Amino acid sequence: MKALGLIPLALIAAPLSAQDAASAMAGEWLVDLRLSLEDDEYTQVMVLDVAEDGGVTGTFYQAEIEDGHAGTAQERTCVSFRTSDGSGNYHHSACLVDGKMIGQTWAEGREFVLPWTAERP
Repeated sequence: MKALGLIPLALIAAPLSAQDAASAMAGEWLVDLRLSLEDDEYTQVMVLDVAEDGGVTGTFYQAEIEDGHAGTAQERTCVSFRTSDGSGNYHHSACLVDGKMIGQTWAEGREFVLPWTAERP
């Protein structure tokens, strides 16, 4: 078996710089939470604050963002964070694609995964 050697540091996901993160992901987003694109409109506001170290705070679905992080790898800029309510934790992740966020939420206590999209209002 051939040894793979060390992975170049450039291939490891690094936190975004403050300037890159702020321009790419920070700010207000309108999240489309419909189960089907044919359903009546159902949106919620998400506000992301991205720190220089890639840490993310803010709000989503009227809940505070916990343990949020942003990063860039494989030519994608992504964010991941947790919120919670009386039913349990919600784990959210999304990546920017052509100026739109393509994401999903896993509702741990409610046992569902919901794909969603978000755009700037």
